[in-house]
Amino acid sequence: MPTEGQGGGFSELVVGEACLIQKLLLPREPLRTPCAVMSYLMRSHGDVSGDFLDYFCLADGRLGLYLGDVVGKGLPAAMYAALAMGTLRSIHKTGEMPASVLELFNKRLMVRPVPSRYTAVQYAVFDPATLQLHLANAGLPFPIHLSANGCEPMACSGLPSGLFESAQYDQATFQLGPRDAVLFATDGLCEATDGHGRQLDTSQLVRICGMLDYSTPDPLLQNVFESVEHFSKGTQNDDMTAVALKVLTRDKKEDS
Repeated sequence: MPTEGQGGGFSELVVGEACLIQKLLLPREPLRTPCAVMSYLMRSHGDVSGDFLDYFCLADGRLGLYLGDVVGKGLPAAMYAALAMGTLRSIHKTGEMPASVLELFNKRLMVRPVPSRYTAVQYAVFDPATLQLHLANAGLPFPIHLSANGCEPMACSGLPSGLFESAQYDQATFQLGPRDAVLFATDGLCEATDGHGRQLDTSQLVRICGMLDYSTPDPLLQNVFESVEHFSKGTQNDDMTAVALKVLTRDKKEDS
């Protein structure tokens, strides 16, 4: 077994394995259905990230996604992120609505709490039959709704998960339209700072989104990240992760 100073050092081996495992836990490609497309972009501050995400089809035809941001950075945060993903994966298959998922997720994290570790997380379910997005939020910045009428934050808030046993979560429902998009992002984007220490903030991120083409998810994500990096002069002091949901059309099966 390698030790410190041999073959790059034991710590480099551990970080390399953690980086590989983290990549394997992330979606391998965009999720494409006749009604919607989901894609993501992640840029870690270091070798591994405290951010995590997934998107998936539920058994009843709805689409689910979650996005999270663990307090801290580096390998400890990445390990807690893997724990959070495993816990969420054991819950989302039940098809429960977002608020119930986050309440159960929080309870399971509190069974064996990790000192000084907790996570902000969002869980959303999109119904292609009604184009409604059901959302619960545990401490992440509000998602941004992009439509022909402009861009606006989707207000829904709650306490981070893994802090309080009795935490409960509100659930908000938003009506989307064909060709709308939703941007979910961790605070690495909206809390980016420029060379003078000024913070980007959510309102500026909303304005940035209002100037971008959101006809497809990947260019939207790329352009958002490029705009944030331009603001911060190429510096990055936190993990940056975003998921884009693009609505294509309503599921017509419900009309037959």
